[in-house]
Amino acid sequence: MRLQPKDRIHPNALSVWRINGAIWGAVACLAAIGIFAIALNTEMPVWIAVAVSCVALLFTYVMVEQVPNMSWRRWRYEVRDNEIDLQRGVWVVRRTLIPMVRVQHVDTKQGPILRRYKLSTVTISTAATVHEIPALSETDAGALRDRIAELARVDEDDV
Repeated sequence: MRLQPKDRIHPNALSVWRINGAIWGAVACLAAIGIFAIALNTEMPVWIAVAVSCVALLFTYVMVEQVPNMSWRRWRYEVRDNEIDLQRGVWVVRRTLIPMVRVQHVDTKQGPILRRYKLSTVTISTAATVHEIPALSETDAGALRDRIAELARVDEDDV
């Protein structure tokens, strides 16, 4: 079995993922409030609304506190001369090896939350799918994008 990849994503990923989790938690809590309002104005048992509210609060806690910590601990990557090794997951850890000869193009992207923390995501496109290395510093993401592009170009020329 291979050793796990050595490189980690930026620690600010925790803040970004917590904000995303809070947004999803707010949506769940708004839905719970709506169900609570329906329960108060109809013959729906109130205990159902209370149970849904508890689930929404638990969901918010897990998405804000637990999932970002577990994701950050598991997210690793390594770019080698012939392949890119990705490891990620919360409850199920996934490993992906992307051969450099399969890389068609590589990009960086940055949404408003990532931009606030000066982070970028590197996207690696193959014929079959798109892989991402999230939450790298802007300079690291740019350097990694350029390195992968160069390695993919060299491998393509060797074929």
